[in-house]
Amino acid sequence: MISTWSEWKRYPRPGRGENIEAPITPGIYEVRIAGTGALYSFEAVDNVAQALAQLSVGSKSWFSRREPKLPDLEYRTCATSSKADAKAAAQRMIGRRETYMSGAA
Repeated sequence: MISTWSEWKRYPRPGRGENIEAPITPGIYEVRIAGTGALYSFEAVDNVAQALAQLSVGSKSWFSRREPKLPDLEYRTCATSSKADAKAAAQRMIGRRETYMSGAA
């Protein structure tokens, strides 16, 4: 079973003490670039909060102490009862996007 999407929220910026507000259950997340709306990341996962937190970790250079700079991002989440439900819902969404884009071309 799939629930509804959350509202878009600003993705926390490193070093500011901001938190991610997301379910610790299976589900889908979508991250977009705030200024353009371009898709940054989309995935069906076992733990939505953990997956979103790992986006900010990235890879750190051995030669720099600074964290990699992420663009200004927004995210939304959708909890499901299982990862299988999340994957099925994500596949339906991808299919709808592909159909829309092929018709818009």
